[in-house]
Amino acid sequence: MTSQAKQKVVIVGAGPVGALAALYAAARGDDVEVYELRGDLRIPGTVPLNFTKSINLSLSHRGITAIEGSHRPDVISKILQEVVPLYGRMIHGRDNGRLWEAPQAYDVHGRNNHSADRGMLNNVLLNELERMPNIKLFFNHKLTGADFQANKAWFERRLPGEAPLPGSSGRVPEIEVNFDYLIGADGAHSASRFHMMKFARVDYQQEYIDTLWCEFRIAPSPDNDFLISPDHLHIWPGKEFMFIALPSVDKSFTCTLFAPAIHFAQLERSTEDLLEFFDVHFPGVSPELIAPKDLIDQFNTNPHLPLISIKCKPHHYSSSVVIVGDAAHAVLPFYGQGLNAGLEDIRVLFEALDKHGVYSNNNNTDKASLALARQLAFQEYTDNRTADAHAINDLSHQNYVEMRWGVKQPLYRLRKYIEEALYHYVPSLGWQTQYTRVSFSDQRYSEIIAVNRRQGRILGAVFGSTLVSSLAIAAVWFWKQPAPRVRISPVSLIREVSHGILARLSN
Repeated sequence: MTSQAKQKVVIVGAGPVGALAALYAAARGDDVEVYELRGDLRIPGTVPLNFTKSINLSLSHRGITAIEGSHRPDVISKILQEVVPLYGRMIHGRDNGRLWEAPQAYDVHGRNNHSADRGMLNNVLLNELERMPNIKLFFNHKLTGADFQANKAWFERRLPGEAPLPGSSGRVPEIEVNFDYLIGADGAHSASRFHMMKFARVDYQQEYIDTLWCEFRIAPSPDNDFLISPDHLHIWPGKEFMFIALPSVDKSFTCTLFAPAIHFAQLERSTEDLLEFFDVHFPGVSPELIAPKDLIDQFNTNPHLPLISIKCKPHHYSSSVVIVGDAAHAVLPFYGQGLNAGLEDIRVLFEALDKHGVYSNNNNTDKASLALARQLAFQEYTDNRTADAHAINDLSHQNYVEMRWGVKQPLYRLRKYIEEALYHYVPSLGWQTQYTRVSFSDQRYSEIIAVNRRQGRILGAVFGSTLVSSLAIAAVWFWKQPAPRVRISPVSLIREVSHGILARLSN
C-alpha cells in the first residue's frame, strides 16, 4: 500500500466558507495556505469589504452539518454557545390604531434556526485554523493574477507600514505562490473567479435587484433584556419594502430596512419623511423600539448598500481551481441560506474529492494521477452544485416577495396550514413545507423546488375539485328552492362565487 501524496492547497478568502475549506483540507493532511485581502478579521478595527458590520446570519441545519463534517467538535460547540435560537417569524402590523403581532412557527415539530453574528463565527473558525500546524494564514494579501495551467498565483502583500519597493513607482511587494489546487472563497466580487474566467468558458449572470438595505439596531432594555421576543425573526411587511429584526446574544436586535432605491432617495431628503415612513409602514418600531433620534442617526450614518445575485457555470477549471460560496453563487439574503449554501459547498466538494480517491491511501502518489482524480471530483461538484446554486438563488428571489407581502395573504396561510397539518398528522405521506425542507434537511435545493411544485399541483387540484363540488351542490339546492326572485343558473352561480372567493384570497 502506498502513502497518500501530500498536496498544497491555496485558499483565497478567510471568511467562514474559506476557513471551513481550510479545516477540511488540513484534516486530510494537505498543507494549506489561506490568503485574505483584508487584515486579520478578528481585530475589531478591520473594515469589512461592504463597509458595515453586516446583517446577522441565519445558521440552519445545512450549515451546522457542514461544520460538523470538519470533525472538530469544539468548533461547533463554541459556535452554538454564541447563537440565539429562532423558532419562527413574528409578523407585525397595526389595525384600527392598535398594534398587533402574529407568530408563524418555522416547523410543526419545534425545530429552530440560529441567529449568529458573522464576526463570532469567523473568529471561532480562524482560531481553530491557527491551532493546526499545516495551515498558514496570510492577511493583507490581494490576489492579482493566476495561471491555472502552471498552477501559480500572485499576491500583493499590503502589510501595514511596509514601504513600496525602491524604484517601483509606489507598487507594493508581490509574491508568487505555487499550488496543487486553489479554492476561491473570496466573495461576490471574487478575484479567483475573475482569473478563472480567463481559462474556463464560464457562463456568468450578475443582477442587482432594485432594492437597497440599511442596518439599524434595537438596543437592550434598561434592565438588559430583549425588548421583543428573542425567539423569532421579526418582520414588518410593507408590500414593496420591509423591516426585519434578528436577535443577538447581547440582547440587542440587528435590524435591516429593505426598500427600492427610489424610497431611499426620498427618505434621504427629509428626517420628517423618514419618521413618517416608519410610523406608517413599520408601526411599533419608532419610538417604541428605536428612539426617533437614534433612527435618524443610524439611517444617516450606516451605508445604503445594494443587493447582488450571481449565477455562473462551471464552478471549476480542470484540476487546478474551484470556486465556492458567494464567489460561485451570491444569493439574496431573503431565505437565510447564503452562508448555509456556502458551507454546504465545502461538504459537497470534499465528499466528491473523497469519492474519487484524491485522499485515498490506495491512490497513486504521482501528481498526474492526483490531478486526474481532482478533475473528476471538480466536474462532479460543478454538475451537482450548479443546479442547486441556481435553485437557491431563485428561491431567495421568490422569498423576498413572500416576506414583504405574502406572509399576510390568506392563500399563503391556507397552504402553509394544510401542508403543516399533513406533515404533522400524516407523516407517512412525506409532505413538508418548502421552508422545512430548505432549513431542516440536506435535501438538494433543486429537488426541493421540484417536490414543492408537485405538492402545489396536488393541492390545487384537490382544492379546486372540492370547491367546485361544494358549489355545485349548493347551486343545485339554490336552483330548486321556490322563491319569488330571478333565478340564476347553477353554472353562473359557481362562476360568480368562485371568482369572488379567489379574488378575496388574492387581495
